[in-house]
Formats: sequence, structure tokens, C-alpha cells
Amino acid sequence: MRVGIVMGSKSDLPVVSKIGGVLDELGVAWEMRILSAHRTPAQAEEWARTAQERGIGVLICCAGMAAHLGGVVAAHSALPVIGVPINASLGGMDALLSIVQMPPGVPVGTVGIGSAGAKNAAWLAVRILALSDAELAARLVAARAAMTAKVLNDDAELQQQLG
Repeated sequence: MRVGIVMGSKSDLPVVSKIGGVLDELGVAWEMRILSAHRTPAQAEEWARTAQERGIGVLICCAGMAAHLGGVVAAHSALPVIGVPINASLGGMDALLSIVQMPPGVPVGTVGIGSAGAKNAAWLAVRILALSDAELAARLVAARAAMTAKVLNDDAELQQQLG
């Protein structure tokens, strides 16, 4: 299964590209589009509605300001949707609140604002896909073990420096 990534504007690409980087590291295929909930609503609906047919297992929606993209996508797909708030104005708080405050029955799992949130959206998508993919689950476990090893190695170096 692949991950579908959509952003509301080309200006979101520097943040959204972080998602592809994490997915590439973990060997997960993905597609990426620029579609607006407000400027291209029919195309956003079509993309969401046909995602599962294209082999998509999780959708990641990245938007700033009013940030309705995740809600529009969730309204037209039964797939898990993860929202990434982009800092386009008001420190990203407007986008965060727009994404996280969805009506009951139309959930959009929401991560943090900006690049860290984008990376966590990718990690969360991988965790979801790994529930039904043993090979991916093994890669996820290995990646987490590598993170642990790096922190422990950094600590060992610090302890040696402190003597």
C-alpha cells in the first residue's frame, strides 16, 4: 500500500517534502498532489474518493490558514486521514484548530505544526500500514532501534567528554 499526500498550495512543499523523505527511508511508496479545498474542490473530492482504488492506504493532508483540506478529504474517503497544519499565518494555530476540530464521524488525526508534524505524519502513516504488512512492521522496528542506538551512542560520547 501507498501513502497519498496532498497539500493546498505549492508554498507548502518545503514542509510537505519532509513526509516523502521519511517514507523513502522506510521504503514506503507514495504519491503527492497539490489540490485546494477551496480552489479545486471537485479535483480534491475525486482524489480522495478514488484513493483506495489507486492502492492508497493512508491519506496525509497538509494545509495552512483555514486548512479545510483534511476535512474535505475525510468527507470523501473512508481511509485514515492525517492532517498536518502548515504555518501560513498566526503561527499555524489557525490551521491546527481548523484541522483538529472536526465534527464527529469525520475524523482527521492531527499532528504538530510544520516540519516536525510532517515527519510525524509519515511515521504515523507507516505505523498504520504496518498493522497489515509484516515486512513494513519489521522495517519500522529496525528504524526505531536505530533511533535508540543513536541516542545511546550520543549519550556515551557525552559521558566520555564529561569524563
